[in-house]
This record gives sequence, structure tokens and C-alpha cells, in this order.
Amino acid sequence: MIKIGITGGIGSGKTTVCRIFEKLGIPVFYADTVAKEIMITDPVLREGIIAAFGKESYELSGKLNNKYIAQLVFNDKQELEKLNGLVHPAVFRAFESWLETVPADVPYTLKEAALLFESGSYQMCDRSILVTAPADVKIQRVMERDGVTREQVIARMDKQLSDDEKNKMADFVITNDESQPVILQVLELHHQFINLTK
Repeated sequence: MIKIGITGGIGSGKTTVCRIFEKLGIPVFYADTVAKEIMITDPVLREGIIAAFGKESYELSGKLNNKYIAQLVFNDKQELEKLNGLVHPAVFRAFESWLETVPADVPYTLKEAALLFESGSYQMCDRSILVTAPADVKIQRVMERDGVTREQVIARMDKQLSDDEKNKMADFVITNDESQPVILQVLELHHQFINLTK
């Protein structure tokens, strides 16, 4: 089974693209969603986070104390790297476990991850897709979706590799700029991936 990584900067529309692949019957592993879940459910990861950032990392209910963690890591690159160093390996393990649940007749799977290249997880994939959109389009989408300011979106974007840097590593690019039909681009790639499995 071929493993395809898919990524894109914040607001690029990678989740929308993944939903189209799902309509074609392709299973998608949403790494960022899984990361949020396993920070609560994975006992090894929980212990690591508490050891690194203190008991305040979790609320009494057992939920992650997002506000506390965000204050620690979003303004301190070393603290962010420390957190990623704990979370990424746990997500890799979760991905391997998930692959074992995928039916054998599925031609390929998608791993959706915002930090596919930054985390090194693209190395676990056979091919990679980058979803791109112009910066202004991405900023507008995130402002509308999350109810945040332009400056807040730009601050988030600055923490990710640029599309130009990702483009050098990606095998395929889907342009989601609202002028080119995304569905046609997905169908084209779908056929290419099916052919790769033959």
C-alpha cells in the first residue's frame, strides 16, 4: 500500500482537499487531530509532557491545559521544539498502528499533517502533496474561520516553512487559489496513485 503525505500552510485548504480524497474512498490519517487526542490518551506522552512542562500542563479533568502550553511554546522556539520532540514520535507510532487497521484492498492512504516536512514524517511516506494558495487568500480564510486578526494569522504562518521551501520537497502540488478546480487536480493525482500501485 502506497503512503501519500499531504501538507500545506495554514489556510491552504488541505483539509478540504483531503475530504475530496475521502469521497474517492481513500482513508486519511489526520495527524494534527490525532496529536491533540493522544496528548490526552497516550500515557507515555502525558508523562513526558508533565516531566517537561510541569503538572499544570493538564487540568484536573485530565484535559490538556491548552492555554498554559500555548503561553510556554508559542513565544519560545526551544520550548516548542521540546514539545514537538515529544509529540511527533507519538504521532508516528499512532500512524503505524492506524495503517494496520486499513483494509488490504485500499490502493493508497493519505497522511495529512501541517508539519509534514518540518517533523520529518514525509520520510515515512512514498510521495508527498503540497496544497498551496496565495498568502492573501490564506490569511483571509483563517481570519474568517478562526475569528483572528491578520497579524495573528501572519504570526502563525511565520512558524511554518514557506510554500517555496515546501515546494522543493513535495512531489506534487495542488493549487487551491479559487481559480483552478481543485476536484480535477485531485482526480488527476488519484489516477496517478492508482497507476503506481499496478
